[in-house]
Amino acid sequence: MSLSITSLNSGSNGNCYYIGNKKEAILVDAGISCREIEKRIKRLGLSIEKIKAIFISHEHSDHIRGLANLSRKHQLPVYITATTLLYGGLYLDKKLVKAFKAFEPVRVGDLIITAFPKLHDASDPYSFVVSFNKINVGVFTDIGAPCENVIHHFQQCHAAFLEANYDEDLLEKGKYPHYLKNRIRGEKGHLSNIQALELFRTHKPSFMSHLFLSHLSENNNCPDLVEKLFKLHAESTKIIIASRYEETAVYQIGHLSNDRRLTPIFFTQLQFTF
Repeated sequence: MSLSITSLNSGSNGNCYYIGNKKEAILVDAGISCREIEKRIKRLGLSIEKIKAIFISHEHSDHIRGLANLSRKHQLPVYITATTLLYGGLYLDKKLVKAFKAFEPVRVGDLIITAFPKLHDASDPYSFVVSFNKINVGVFTDIGAPCENVIHHFQQCHAAFLEANYDEDLLEKGKYPHYLKNRIRGEKGHLSNIQALELFRTHKPSFMSHLFLSHLSENNNCPDLVEKLFKLHAESTKIIIASRYEETAVYQIGHLSNDRRLTPIFFTQLQFTF
């Protein structure tokens, strides 16, 4: 019994991640159009009918662009905080809006989704871990710095979507104005390749089988560069680049033989406030 996961798109032009079992699935964010989500789901041989809910990390347009149309057309519940709903300027069917709270697991069929706060320049930003049959998959993007919440949850994951947004030299030498460079590399901006690698090297659990390098900058990163960097330290973990132009393949995430004593993530609730 495994989890099927794919990145439908990852980058400043739109983010959307699919995580599901044989019966149901959820999306984390819906930052590309409803039509594109439908097309990519179909190309992958997945079923849009299997998707039972959408979880929204924060209100930036690359995470909510397709949300309203997708939720309305397929009558999908949207799990979102009141603050994110307000600052996102979203008009959703009130019957489909569901609240979530930090560290309080939400059950969608047999999937359990746990949200936790993170550092990012949004009104009320969260990341998520999706659990099924003691298998944990985390979405760790749009993070300025790897706070204790991020580190703790990353250590529990069999697979993760991890932001590696920019190469420090490419950002510094690039054409972005100084204020924007500082925003990107600030404590509430995005993770650099080096920051992401340090998190991976220091806190990767032995049972992590797949790592999706996500939210790569179009102008300040290079997929080949970051992939080579991580593969030097990957050991048994498969490294996948989550593209900003197309969906990845679907990967099956299950247990490894040395993982029998893992405690389900929702049993532990570390609470930090920012």
